[in-house]
Amino acid sequence: MSNIKKFRVISYKKGHEALEIQNLSLKFGNMTILDNLNLKLNSGQILGLLGPNGVGKTTIFNLIIGLIKPNSGSIKINSQIVNQFPIYERALRFRIGFVPQSGGFFHDLTVYENFKAVSEINIKDKNLREEKISSLISKFELSNFKNIKANLLSGGQKKKLVIALALISDPKILLLDEPFAALDVMTIKMLQSIIIDLQSTKGISIILCDHQARDLLNCVDSAAIISNGKVIASGTPSNLTQNIVAKNAYFGDSFKLI
Repeated sequence: MSNIKKFRVISYKKGHEALEIQNLSLKFGNMTILDNLNLKLNSGQILGLLGPNGVGKTTIFNLIIGLIKPNSGSIKINSQIVNQFPIYERALRFRIGFVPQSGGFFHDLTVYENFKAVSEINIKDKNLREEKISSLISKFELSNFKNIKANLLSGGQKKKLVIALALISDPKILLLDEPFAALDVMTIKMLQSIIIDLQSTKGISIILCDHQARDLLNCVDSAAIISNGKVIASGTPSNLTQNIVAKNAYFGDSFKLI
């Protein structure tokens, strides 16, 4: 699949970080999951996370949204430490949207009912709610399915629905956990275009992780390889795939970006 990213946001001057993780550590019993991990997401950037199964990529998302707490270290959003803020406050006050690998919608509700249920939590004005629902249904090409129960949608349609639901609250930071998993080539390309459009038209800062390394690298500005609880290599997709540490730990010698 060709690279569809037309430009890359590499870095910003100090003070323009949307999210910064500093010396984050987490243990489950005697098992170390994250070990003084450091990670930075610039404002308006798309950052990819790569690494073997069980390395802690989803755990990082759970720490950011507040589902679990670290043993040490800090999570900063717009330069403010958010460790002590609960999940709902991180979502509403700091405008974090999360798209889980699976689920993320009400299976027995229609597409429209899903939008209505989520929007009632985030938008008080009824007219504004309907405008937002109509706009998102149209943008994500779900008009023909608005009265269909969500559990009857295809895999790609479900993924579009969950991303759209995450956008109801107008997030400034969007976390995508394995958005390309178990999807066909054309659906992946469609989702890549949606992700890039969210960056270019909405200015949303995005972190995504996926095991489809080539698909991830084709739509991010930069990426980080996580191994043994740390970021061991990071950079632009072209630089990262040539990094000897990244090759030894994750890509191997035969991996090609295109």
